[in-house]
Amino acid sequence: MYQQWTPERAQSWWMQQKWGCGFNYLPRTAVNWLEMWQEETFDSTTLQQELKWAQEYGYNALRTNLPFTVWEHDRDGLISRIDHFLSIASSNGLAVMLTLLDDCAFSGDEPFIGQQKPPVPGVHNSQGAGSPGRAKVLSPECWPQIEAYVKDIVGHFRHDPRIQIWDLYNEPGNSGVFVGVPKGMAYDTRLEFYALSLMVNVFTWAREVSPEQPLTVAAWHVPDRSDCRGAFTHPVDVAALHLSDVTSFHAYVDAQEQRQILSRLAAFQRPLLCTEWLARHIGSNMADTLPLFKEQNVSCYHWGLVQGKTQTWLPWPDIPHHTKSAGLWFHDVLMADGRAYHREEMALVQTLSKE
Repeated sequence: MYQQWTPERAQSWWMQQKWGCGFNYLPRTAVNWLEMWQEETFDSTTLQQELKWAQEYGYNALRTNLPFTVWEHDRDGLISRIDHFLSIASSNGLAVMLTLLDDCAFSGDEPFIGQQKPPVPGVHNSQGAGSPGRAKVLSPECWPQIEAYVKDIVGHFRHDPRIQIWDLYNEPGNSGVFVGVPKGMAYDTRLEFYALSLMVNVFTWAREVSPEQPLTVAAWHVPDRSDCRGAFTHPVDVAALHLSDVTSFHAYVDAQEQRQILSRLAAFQRPLLCTEWLARHIGSNMADTLPLFKEQNVSCYHWGLVQGKTQTWLPWPDIPHHTKSAGLWFHDVLMADGRAYHREEMALVQTLSKE
């Protein structure tokens, strides 16, 4: 009864959508998604300002994450704030992809309600927090509550046209092995196994409430960023690609490697979305990659909009020192006052999104 969309249904849906030129979003005033979504620090003024900037520069889509911990603490408040956020995004012509779970949590802390820690000076995304957090992923006795969360959020918004796509789980099993496990955080080899099982369950739970929007989880393992031949063979990626209604992936690689990935993923005969890219220090740049996505009709969401507390304009910790060019931003495209970091990049966004 609760089945994956057929490729034909997915392609029919895709024909009704605009080409998505988007970004991953956290406001400049939030150090992580807990700070973005909890009542005390929900910054409607900044959201309105920044999403208006995005519209003016030509963007038409965004992807952002929801925190299980806020739902657990303040379910009704979170629902209300999601509704408000969707209204802001819609008023600025931005289709929204909401992500429910997330293992990309490099702070090393379990998520917590209340005042978040300040960013560590000079460190990329230093207070990234998971949803629901690694401890709960590793504890199947907690999964009924995760099931309740998934069904509640997806069920509540399952007919809402302001949500274009559900991204059920960001980087399942990400233990920090690609950017270095934070100091003091033990690497638990069980995480990938439990995350894979949880991801399969999340697809089932979401489908049980019959959303009108398609479901996806991105394949994300690119073992060597300079050679994509080994990409997406990890069991988590294989399962994600075979369970998703629309095919999504992460790839911080140059345009040549992106083209190879797109050629491989075309075999699924489903719409393609690159939900994370743009890493200027390693060749993932606007000038070469954005026109490729447009040419191939691949909706894309680069990392970051406005320079802020996440400090994602700084390189990942594992980027070799000799490539860390002074003044070169890693992610993000706008300065804190709304000016473009690179005018030519924003001109390209405006041109391609209007075509």
